[in-house]
Amino acid sequence: MKAYNFKKYTVFLCVLGILIFSLYMSVNNININIPGLYAAKETKASSLATKNPSTGSDVTMLLARLINGEARGEPYEGQVCVAAVVLNRVKSAEFPNTLSGVIYQKGQFTCVTDGQFNKPIDTKSTIYKAAKEAMNGSDPTNGALFFYNAKTTKSKWLFTLKTVKVVGSHTFAVSPGGKK
Repeated sequence: MKAYNFKKYTVFLCVLGILIFSLYMSVNNININIPGLYAAKETKASSLATKNPSTGSDVTMLLARLINGEARGEPYEGQVCVAAVVLNRVKSAEFPNTLSGVIYQKGQFTCVTDGQFNKPIDTKSTIYKAAKEAMNGSDPTNGALFFYNAKTTKSKWLFTLKTVKVVGSHTFAVSPGGKK
């Protein structure tokens, strides 16, 4: 009889288990919120940013990059509304509880998946000001958790949401029945 090397066999089973678990989590779109897990992404993303000395922090920069990707060219109020939706999600139990967790949550923001998130921010834009205003508590949406462009969205589900505000080309909404 051939003797088995149990140490190699055990390592093989552990690696196989981790791979199966990872595949299961990925297929079922399950995110585990481990403190610090998204911090590296936040730092990496903000280091790609065009530095503006008046922005204040990497968190402001991260939010500004999302606003730039999603609401560049929209009215200033619309930019603040987009930022407010992101911050409302951080406060909501339905979404990750960190800014980077919300921004990088799979399938939530088109600009993250299509590369718009990494476009340089025009130094003359109102993006930084909008990010700061929202971070200081301004929420013209009164708690909206969603926004979309009604002319371009392909998601019929978004039209089931309760509209709370329309600014520029964006519709801001809450869950059906008005739940935030």
